[in-house]
Amino acid sequence: MLRFRSPHSLSGACKLMRIVNTFIGAPIQRVEDLRFLRGRGQYVDDLTRPGQWHAAIVRSPVAYGRLRSIDTSAALALPGVYAVVTAQDLSQPIPTIPFRRPNPTIAPYAQPVLADGVVRYVGEPVALVLADCAERAEDGAQAVALDIEHWPAVADRHASARGETLLVVGTAGNCAAVFTANDGDADAAFRAAAYTRREQFRVQRVTAMTMETRGLLAEWDEATGRLSVSGAAKLPFFNRRTMAAMMKLPEEAVDYVEYDVGGGFGARGEFYPEDYLVAFAARKYGHPVKWVEDRREHFMAIAHSRETECDLEIALDRDGTIIGLRGDIWVDIGAYVRPNGMTPVRNVAQFTSGPYRVPNMHLKAHAMVTNKTPSGTYRGPGRFEGCFFMERLLDMAAKDLGLDRLEIRRRNLIALSEMPYPLVPVRPNDGFGDTACDSGDYSSTFDRCVKDAGWHDKLKLNGKLVDGCYHGVGVACFIEGGGSGPRENARIVIEPDGSFAVYVGSSGVGQGVETIMAQVAADALEVPIERVKVYHGSTTYLKEGYGSYGSRATVMGGSAIVQTANALVEKIRTAAAERLGVSPDAVTLQDGVASAPDGRHVTPAELAGLSVDGKFDNSKATYSYGTAMAHVAVDPRIGSIDVLDYVVVDDVGRIVNPETLHGQVIGAAVQGLGSTFTEEIAYDEHGQLLVGSLVDYMVPLATDYPNLRAVSLEEHPSPNNPLGAKGAGEGGIIPVGGAVSNAVAAALSSLGVEPRVLPLTPPRIWQLIQDAQKRS
Repeated sequence: MLRFRSPHSLSGACKLMRIVNTFIGAPIQRVEDLRFLRGRGQYVDDLTRPGQWHAAIVRSPVAYGRLRSIDTSAALALPGVYAVVTAQDLSQPIPTIPFRRPNPTIAPYAQPVLADGVVRYVGEPVALVLADCAERAEDGAQAVALDIEHWPAVADRHASARGETLLVVGTAGNCAAVFTANDGDADAAFRAAAYTRREQFRVQRVTAMTMETRGLLAEWDEATGRLSVSGAAKLPFFNRRTMAAMMKLPEEAVDYVEYDVGGGFGARGEFYPEDYLVAFAARKYGHPVKWVEDRREHFMAIAHSRETECDLEIALDRDGTIIGLRGDIWVDIGAYVRPNGMTPVRNVAQFTSGPYRVPNMHLKAHAMVTNKTPSGTYRGPGRFEGCFFMERLLDMAAKDLGLDRLEIRRRNLIALSEMPYPLVPVRPNDGFGDTACDSGDYSSTFDRCVKDAGWHDKLKLNGKLVDGCYHGVGVACFIEGGGSGPRENARIVIEPDGSFAVYVGSSGVGQGVETIMAQVAADALEVPIERVKVYHGSTTYLKEGYGSYGSRATVMGGSAIVQTANALVEKIRTAAAERLGVSPDAVTLQDGVASAPDGRHVTPAELAGLSVDGKFDNSKATYSYGTAMAHVAVDPRIGSIDVLDYVVVDDVGRIVNPETLHGQVIGAAVQGLGSTFTEEIAYDEHGQLLVGSLVDYMVPLATDYPNLRAVSLEEHPSPNNPLGAKGAGEGGIIPVGGAVSNAVAAALSSLGVEPRVLPLTPPRIWQLIQDAQKRS
């Protein structure tokens, strides 16, 4: 039975951690990596089935217009092209993709699986071509002739707000939803405030650039009436329910099967139009159908994220105490509401205040539709943007008030004595509107980061011109929500060889699920880790599961394994007692072997087939937290920025594997630096996508940021789950934009440069310097 060992006392369900095994907390190398390094990973594109057809998507080249006709004759005349599916082949009305969270206003903005009559973004699926190989399917897609009447595009949130063109007929405007974060009396706080500052900021549009693009292989068995979809990631059980409903099949007749996944980052694994189209074709034509996205397609088809603008105002006392925050935030969500499209909108309303005590708040986040690829989640959705806004405001306020940048933050960080600290409620409540920071001493990670980064030594260089470059240091603090409920499921089975098969509803998207879950299970079962095999994600393993999103896999999946393992241990004890003719209390367990007082024993192999299904129910989130500091050098001649040092310190509750955690935090930081400096999905005024390859969309290289350091603490385990763990997959990305922008502002303080827009490209920084010099 797991028992908890921690330097801090916890109550209730949290007192469940082993004190004798050492797998939890050990830097065990990922068991997945051996097969990857040997080239033995199996991805969707590695799969081939007898009689398999290949699919290619015909996508709109126009941002907005009336689809007058589709001519498929030339495509069907090509050798190897079997069929072309258009909206007329689907059931009427055209199926639309459901949402993951309830919201009273978003129903009209659901995306149809194929455009019918109107196209609303470049890349919107218009038809599906089926052929004997991928190349011929692509040729067929090129041969399909589209007649589209061009309409003026709604290319940004300003045009969307004007409402001169309504993108969805029958709606009152182009705002799909408004989330309001409200606490206290913000207007009264501003009337009484000694100091206020109002600013506008913007974060650019980006997307998750996974190493492996999306892919699907759908198979229909007419004899059994079953549908199998390979290529599951993130949300296999939700996608199964969605597919079953859209196909009018019993849920148990649909399976989503997970193979190795080359990255997810919040965008991969959601239910997209391609999920339905590939499955529809497999069922209609009786052949396995495979589709794999190419990189150019990825840019225009997978969910975008982040594009957010704000008009915010902060109120403080003269000593720097925050007394109020108010304003409006606009999120460009693209042409439709994706299944998780409201998550960044809700989050930016709720988490802009970050780890700070803000007693009076009124923020409204608006979801604006435009003629762009629909948006969804990307690592740290809404939190990256909100952190950038808040941290820039704090630095500006500190400068105006003549306060130290560290002290203004220390004064406002939520204190240990205030835990659990309720965050500002958000309405409408989609299930996450009411939440509270669970535990932690936010000043501890702050002080550790100040020390480890050598802040006070580096501060001597602040604003100084050294070898032609201005130096500056910046700081940002953050919280990361994790452990999304409502539950996760697990099953453990004793195999004939005495090993333990562990099945869990969490999905593997590259984060090391097989290793982490094996560590948890081995500790819980008191067996060597080599005798544990983890199976995850696929709907064939469990009746119910929830997947991996919102930094939940370790918290929810690991806790489900703890509960299930504890139940199996008791079941082993009872079964062994019956065989040995003793009471269960007399049975001792060591390495899975159950022994009686007289030395007789029962091995796990003798109990083969014994199994337990379990689950962990919890809707209380966990909150990791931390601080990041950046030291930069800015070349004013060309606007280039070098990151000389970057340090992030976080507290993630109980650490299961320090090595995989370190990889998560550093990897997230690098992604954040990409978002801060180089990555941007740009559109022109006609709604045309201006990026199509990694030449246009510059992701970070391994050599770009050599000086990154991460320190993860486990001083304050979460009281909300048996492991005491907190989600830690996203925290590393959240503070990057704020910390680096503050460092750039500090470096260029003598010129009065204040970055307000991301990314911080050399042309943008150069222009800011030129504008500042003209003003002076």
